[in-house]
Amino acid sequence: MTERPAGRGSYHHGALPEALVGVAFELLDEVGQEQVTMREVARRAGVSAGAPFRHFADRRALLTAVADRVLADFEAWQRAEVAAATETGVAGAGERAAGSAGDRRAVLRALGLGFVRYAVRHPHRFALVRSRVFAPAPQPELRERLSGIDRAYTEVIVADQAAGLLRPGDPELVGFAGQALVYGLAQMILDGYLPAEKAEEVAAQVLDTFGRGIANPR
Repeated sequence: MTERPAGRGSYHHGALPEALVGVAFELLDEVGQEQVTMREVARRAGVSAGAPFRHFADRRALLTAVADRVLADFEAWQRAEVAAATETGVAGAGERAAGSAGDRRAVLRALGLGFVRYAVRHPHRFALVRSRVFAPAPQPELRERLSGIDRAYTEVIVADQAAGLLRPGDPELVGFAGQALVYGLAQMILDGYLPAEKAEEVAAQVLDTFGRGIANPR
């Protein structure tokens, strides 16, 4: 958890943007994006009400920066999920390819289950990313971060196809199908359609069913 600032003037000018994003990130978790305002972020940061506008043109720009922070946190979360599932680490596609078939299958499953877990445990973050990524016009400021996530996911699929663990096919399409599945699962859980107490169990079962559907018989 980011420490709260001591008071006004406690930030060096160059450090203030990052501090404001950190405060907004905490506020997002507490109350959701609708109540993340420039004035409240400034108050919590201990700076004047006009200070945030010297670094962010408006509330939209600040929330986009927060969304980028969420995506960075999500990346770290996914790396930890994969490492926990495989117990081999996730340094790169080449290292994964050198592992066992079980390890490689675990990577794709862990990525899917990790998505659902993150969304369910951090619903306000998921809602913010949904409004800026899964939208008709995704925020261009997030393009680099999103491209990196998509590339990493596609690399896993390509490596598993090369190893014969997945059927041949367009890896981007396979990735899109997987994203659609976990996005839908997460939203159904958050909407209360699936019982929260069984959400993770059901998600794991659905992901296993999906995996058997695209995997080559061994």
